[in-house]
This record gives sequence, C-alpha cells and structure tokens, in this order.
Amino acid sequence: MALPENLEGTKQLILRDFELQEGEEPIATEEDLLRLLADQIAHMIEFNLEVLLSNMYRLDISERKVNAALSPNHPEPANMALARLVLERQKQRAYTKKHYQQPNLGDLGGLEL
Repeated sequence: MALPENLEGTKQLILRDFELQEGEEPIATEEDLLRLLADQIAHMIEFNLEVLLSNMYRLDISERKVNAALSPNHPEPANMALARLVLERQKQRAYTKKHYQQPNLGDLGGLEL
C-alpha cells in the first residue's frame, strides 16, 4: 500500500532533505514517515546537531518552534516534536510545489541564464 498522493511529495522532500532511504519495509502511512524521520532526527541530535539546526533554518521552520520542541518542558521527546514540525512544513512545501508550479518558459530566444 502506497502513501496517498498528497503525501508522496512530502515523503520525497523528507527523504531528500534528510538523506534517508526507504528500507525493506515501504513507507505506507504518515505515521511510518514520521517514525523514520524521528529516528533520523534523534541520531542528528546526538551526533550532528549543527546540521539538524541548519536544516531547520533552511526549511524555514520557526526558531521559536524549534526551541520549544527542544525544551525539557515539552510534552513529547525532542526528536518526535521536531519530526512533527518538519513533516508539517514539508506538507506545506509539497502542496505549494504541486499547486503553484512555474510555467515552462520553453525557448528563451537565445538568452542564457
């Protein structure tokens, strides 16, 4: 069973941005994707926090929300809270990408970028 079409784009963004690959068990639900991402974030918190924080900045996730997720007072573990923030942000990005695609400019008449 594959992810619903609206989550497939989100999955692809997350796999790319967090250098993840699907294992032998396919990612069939949003919960599967969240668990995979939370595991990767837990690893990054322990071994590569600077890269994780850089990813959060690059994904345009609010610093206030990241700090709240990392707070010892947060009701859920930091890796899960951050994974939820990333998942929601990537859902927004996938939606925007799908619904507001740039038109193909085709031949630019000799102009080069």
